[in-house]
Amino acid sequence: MNPILSRRAAIAATLALAAGFAHAQSNVRILVGFPPGGGTDAIARILAEKLHTELGTSVVVENKPGAGGQLAGQALKAAPADGSTVFLSHDHSVSILPLTMKNPGFDPAKDFVPVAGFATFVNAVALSGGTPARDFKSWIDSVKAAGGKSTVGIPAPASTPQFAVQVIGKQYGLDLVAAPYRGSAPMMGDMLGNQIPAGVGSVPDFIENHKAGKLRVVAVMGTQRQAALPEVPTFSELGIKGFEDVPYYGLFAPAGTPAAAVDKLGAAVRKVIALPDVREKLSAMGLTVGHMSGAELGKREAAYREVWARIIKDSGYQPQ
Repeated sequence: MNPILSRRAAIAATLALAAGFAHAQSNVRILVGFPPGGGTDAIARILAEKLHTELGTSVVVENKPGAGGQLAGQALKAAPADGSTVFLSHDHSVSILPLTMKNPGFDPAKDFVPVAGFATFVNAVALSGGTPARDFKSWIDSVKAAGGKSTVGIPAPASTPQFAVQVIGKQYGLDLVAAPYRGSAPMMGDMLGNQIPAGVGSVPDFIENHKAGKLRVVAVMGTQRQAALPEVPTFSELGIKGFEDVPYYGLFAPAGTPAAAVDKLGAAVRKVIALPDVREKLSAMGLTVGHMSGAELGKREAAYREVWARIIKDSGYQPQ
């Protein structure tokens, strides 16, 4: 081949590859493992709006509900490792699923790269509007008076809420049956329709309807009362142990994503959550906003998984 033509071909190929990479970088999708309308979806959309401006790119939220975020985790693993796809997840999909499933289809330590953490939160017990009980103690008393058996909704099977239901039932001598849903939105629908008397889920899932008086949050996990719910007692105050370590929210990219792309996304997240209106919206949803670098998020996830490995083992739960 003519040397000049050969050089031109090589240059053209290089430019094509660069253009392809730039195109991949020009559009970012945020995977969410739960349906539209839930707390995680709402959080993703708040961040996406501001990341669009910060990155100067199209940022879209893509819902992949099912199996407690498992499908979204699998989608992240299969996505191009070019910075164009991230998974916005809380503790369940990343830390808990690999402990409760024999083959979730991904290994966070090998298949994901932590990008940034942006908040912590707590799970809570909430009562449906039609439930006569007004607080946690009166709810427990009412279940005992009705024969000791009741159904409690949870947003996903083998989740922190499911283990909380088990612990509460055991502590108070109740037969509490955890009813799993495909995310918090359908669970909330049944709670608002008084199809189930109670549910356990994240504060962001419950906070809006709690403030509107459509349901009542009666207990929050952890050791500190929440700024958005100062009147609600903690599990520690109620004597319920094992839920002191609070869960997190973070963004993860596929393994192999270039460090420059990860750093760019992480820096954008840090700037976005520092915006007053973003902090206000997330705080109003019951989140404690705070930035964690990718390295810090990775350490927190590993430590959280270690804590829950013990809790799950002690509960006698067998991976499915």
